[in-house]
Amino acid sequence: MEKDQGTKGALYAVGAYTLWGIAPLYFKQLTHIPAYEILTHRVIWSFLLLLVLLSVLKFWPRVRAMLRQPKYLLLLTLSSVIIGLNWLVFIWAVNNNHMLDASLGYYINPLFNIVLAMLFLGERFRRMQWWAVALAASGVVLQLVIFGSLPWIALVLAISFGLYGLIRKQVPVDPITGLTIETLVLLPLAAIYLFFIADSPTSNLSVNSLNTNLWLVSAGLVTTAPLLLFAGAAKRLKLSTLGFFQYIGPSLMFLVAVGLFDEAFTQDKIITFALIWCSLVIYSWDGIKHRRAREV
Repeated sequence: MEKDQGTKGALYAVGAYTLWGIAPLYFKQLTHIPAYEILTHRVIWSFLLLLVLLSVLKFWPRVRAMLRQPKYLLLLTLSSVIIGLNWLVFIWAVNNNHMLDASLGYYINPLFNIVLAMLFLGERFRRMQWWAVALAASGVVLQLVIFGSLPWIALVLAISFGLYGLIRKQVPVDPITGLTIETLVLLPLAAIYLFFIADSPTSNLSVNSLNTNLWLVSAGLVTTAPLLLFAGAAKRLKLSTLGFFQYIGPSLMFLVAVGLFDEAFTQDKIITFALIWCSLVIYSWDGIKHRRAREV
């Protein structure tokens, strides 16, 4: 029975990270729409889909209970702003041919999580973890010093997603309830922008083509589906095991960027990616050794 749960968990994890990795294929269908506008649709349609899920799963009591917790509501408000920034930068990066930078950001993220764990959760670095983080940092510094360019997209995505995860760890809430409250926080801003501020040719749904509107409505599914798969995986797998699946997303993103959309893999990116990949090998090897030592 435990083996079956592990197999299901692995399949859910592969599904979640695969969907996150190929998400740029979806956003590439919306390059004619401003990133801010796509973000508003992501918020609005995700919220409507989550309302359906809450009703089907009978999670409304959980929502009401969370709404009576001012401390946790404040944390979810903060996390909603951070994940909104993450979504916006990611959409902009994909639709402006910076998918490689987005991929780099999600490669850096697990290493940034180590730093956050040390600073805020009192965890101590192991020696190999120090080497991994230092090697990753050197990749960013070299790109800045030698090539004069700062991978700001990668850094914003890595930092925002890391902070988002740190905050959500402090809130005892399931993914669906948490995401519902987060989208509820963003919903008024999204609605005001879309219906009263946005003036692009696609901001009026009534004059859009059916194809464009279908792509926009699909934003809710694109946002929610991988999260549900991830939640299923997290319940069935150890956190250390789940961590090894996280490289699927940025790896697929990298292949899509270079293989399908011909993004330039320039010298500065080659050096930075090489150092990040080396640091992740060290990080992963250390994780395997540490887990084996605990099991002995």
